[in-house]
Amino acid sequence: GCAHRAAVAPPMVPGWISPPEAVHAANDDPHRGIRGSFVVTVQAVGEDERRIYLNTERDYRHQLNLTIALDRSLRDALQAQLGLPLEQLHNHRLLVQGTARRVRIDFTPDGRPSGKYYFQTHVDVTDPRQVRLAP
Repeated sequence: GCAHRAAVAPPMVPGWISPPEAVHAANDDPHRGIRGSFVVTVQAVGEDERRIYLNTERDYRHQLNLTIALDRSLRDALQAQLGLPLEQLHNHRLLVQGTARRVRIDFTPDGRPSGKYYFQTHVDVTDPRQVRLAP
């Protein structure tokens, strides 16, 4: 099963969008998503051969997870921007500028689409200046 740990969230600042608000808004308007400043607490860092993922839930498949996704080529620049290695972002709060959109994730056993899928909500980062440590 999917493990979820309820955490005590820091108080929200007006104008900052929380992960649950981002997920709900992206689901309400899946084509445009929601643009703004997202405040996220990193609970997990993952990567594949192309991208790095900063997740707000320990289980990236959790329906209220907001994923900050960036190309692996941005790793060094983002680490310089934040002043610490990405692997040390666990429990750090970030402000991320961008657009949260619903993304279809296809199950691909053996590299072939199975016809089964689920949705995640992603904010794509194309410039490290989109991300900073939150106060």
